[in-house]
Amino acid sequence: MTKPPRVVIIGAGVVGSALADELTERGWTDVTVVDQGPLFATGGSSSHAPGLVFQTNSSKTMTEFASYTVRKLSSLTLDGEWCFQQLGGLEVATTEERWADLKRKHGWATAWGVEGSLLSPEECAALHPLLDPRKILGGLHVPTDGLAKATRAVEAQARRAMERGATFRGETTVVGIGQENGRVTGVETDQGFIAADIVVCAAGFWGPKIGRMVGLTIPLLPLAHQYAKTGPVASLVGVNDPVLEASKPILRHQDQDLYYREHGDRIGIGYYGHRPIPVDVDDILSPADAPVMPSVLEFTPEDFEKAWTESVELLPELAESKVEEGFNGIFSFTPDGGPIMGEHRELSGFWVAEAVWVTHSAGVARAMAEWLVEGQPRTDVHECDLHRFEEVQLAPDYIEERGKQNFIEVYDIIHPLQPMERPRPLRTSPFYVRQQELGAFFLEGAGWERPYWYEANAGLLDGLDGPDRDSWSERYWSPIAAAEARVTRDRVAMYDMTPLKRLEVSGPGALAFLQRLTTNNLAKSVGSVTYTLMLGHDGGVRSDLTVARLAEDVFQVGANGPLDEDWMRQHLPAGGSVQVRDITGGTCCIGLWGPRARDLVQPLTREDFSNAGFKYFRAKKAYLGEVPVTAMRLSYVGELGWEIYTSADAGLKLWDTLWAAGQEHGVIAAGRSAFNSLRLEKGYRSWGTDITTEHDPYSAGLGFAVRMDKGDFIGRAAIDGRSEETASKRLTCLTLDDPAAVVMGKEPVYVNGVPAGYVTSASYGYSIGRTVAYAWLPAVASVPGTGVTIGYFGAQLPATVAAEPLFDAQMERIRS
Repeated sequence: MTKPPRVVIIGAGVVGSALADELTERGWTDVTVVDQGPLFATGGSSSHAPGLVFQTNSSKTMTEFASYTVRKLSSLTLDGEWCFQQLGGLEVATTEERWADLKRKHGWATAWGVEGSLLSPEECAALHPLLDPRKILGGLHVPTDGLAKATRAVEAQARRAMERGATFRGETTVVGIGQENGRVTGVETDQGFIAADIVVCAAGFWGPKIGRMVGLTIPLLPLAHQYAKTGPVASLVGVNDPVLEASKPILRHQDQDLYYREHGDRIGIGYYGHRPIPVDVDDILSPADAPVMPSVLEFTPEDFEKAWTESVELLPELAESKVEEGFNGIFSFTPDGGPIMGEHRELSGFWVAEAVWVTHSAGVARAMAEWLVEGQPRTDVHECDLHRFEEVQLAPDYIEERGKQNFIEVYDIIHPLQPMERPRPLRTSPFYVRQQELGAFFLEGAGWERPYWYEANAGLLDGLDGPDRDSWSERYWSPIAAAEARVTRDRVAMYDMTPLKRLEVSGPGALAFLQRLTTNNLAKSVGSVTYTLMLGHDGGVRSDLTVARLAEDVFQVGANGPLDEDWMRQHLPAGGSVQVRDITGGTCCIGLWGPRARDLVQPLTREDFSNAGFKYFRAKKAYLGEVPVTAMRLSYVGELGWEIYTSADAGLKLWDTLWAAGQEHGVIAAGRSAFNSLRLEKGYRSWGTDITTEHDPYSAGLGFAVRMDKGDFIGRAAIDGRSEETASKRLTCLTLDDPAAVVMGKEPVYVNGVPAGYVTSASYGYSIGRTVAYAWLPAVASVPGTGVTIGYFGAQLPATVAAEPLFDAQMERIRS
């Protein structure tokens, strides 16, 4: 466009107003914000939100969103009155498990650049005198956390946007979305049509209703959450300034699903410990019909009884008061707890920014503005992307079940591997029945049941000595993983690789299309397999792919998930010369790896699987017994072997064929726990964990997958002139000095005692006898031999930068 586009934002809450502010600041001033409610307390979640902002999160992205929200709202006032008070945040522990978790959260805060400190019970009580220090073990204090006045923040940002040219229209209900030739044309309202080039749905819990207008599933569930206020508390009377409302840190008592803030001489109490109370979006009253506002439902005292008992236990002075008022307020919950951001795949120009709480509102709005104006957010948002969910995860029953569970678990201590228990199983490979027979321990990802180890291999532990694990790292882990890793290195093992996303790209324009999207040169002979990257226009790594050329115009792409398919579809050429098809569900894959893999597979086929006849990074169609397969000679565990694909209907036969043939070679089934250990010993990266859009190929150690001489590709101009030598930070291999020490990922890394980076992936390396961790560090600290320390639950674990790969650096085993 020669001039900035016309934008309509649906929803004038804390997200819509912030987005209008961010867009107009960037020069997009033809912005109209519509809301069915009155401005600026429109009746959505923002209008009743208690406003507590705790920044620390297990997600780096969500922490960055919250930190930006704090900085922005702290700079705002409305007619001289505050929008944010940096009172500090205090989270207290009443159990040993929670105290350990606060140490872990302090590590997150340090890793993501948020200042915080662990306090004794007495120090906590000094900050918040209502606390009984005898009831707590300690607390985590973050001085920059605080209290947002959401409705003021909404109006303050809206006024700035209006000063730059934006228009806000209250009491205007959207009844339809204009569409023409696959593009949005505007919004139809009860006040008339508003033309637009871009429409952003920031309607909060009404989002699914707007989504239905354009055939889009917005996977969020409105749920009611209790909030109550006490009567006057004696020690607060006359203490707090009536305008400021509060003077003590905002407080969380997560062991009992509670949080607290001051309202002058009263205490506000929020509670997540009650039963989930889902609300049908079609049953939510309009602003005109709601007794108070649409997001405020009648208080249910019976659900609050335990909350009051536990509150009096923690804050004894409350016993002299009582609950005088309360309500059940509606908030949005998603299947994985994250926001929903992105553009409709079938309707260009229709965007969503949904399931966003006040805590992350300005950060999400900034990322959305960057996405719209610059083409990509500067912050990695793959955890928030609209298209991150698989189709089976968009079923209404699934959205409701997972949304309710996220409500239940909102303050729970969640292990990074911990799966939700329902609905399961949802997606299973053809090998599932055999895996069950072998005693597989399953975890879940993207709906797939994924074996992590097999109890059938417990007898292989003899002679294996591994470190004793702490109570946290031993969860969702078994020493059997060590046996499975050893057998993979010594004999041969079968890994279920079915859950990995597979796309078929075909048509006369397929090669040119993939060349344009990826960094490596794919113009190779039929049968070639190429490791390559997809970059954003800014040069950040959007994904890493394995591309097999199965015919002149047919490619099989091993991808990381639905976002890769979405990116490809965004860039499909007009005219139908290229087709992209998800073939994951109709196919399956066994990774057959280990020094005896060739001995196992060669007798099953008339094709030549010798080193000379089937070279590394080549693909070949064959029959293994009666099973038609596509075999690709590559390995992410660093051993000789193949990824062997067949159709889903022949999958069980493939498993049984390989299993029977492998008995004389000592074959086992092995799980993802061993897989992760082996891949880290080889230095193989995991996109989304080790690398994201915030990293370029050279800082990630993936420059070998870039061919600058192959012609143009997306991101080429951005990385031109860069190299590993120019990188200011690097993904760095570390080994822990103590062979018995273990870390899990997301821990802070210190250089000379100063926080300098964070761990991405980590696992015990059974082949090398110590934990391997990858971390983002300044380039000057990424020199092999450099000593660092890793913070783990408050302990400082010495580690050393190591040259990579740690295992088989000459690639002799994988190429044998």
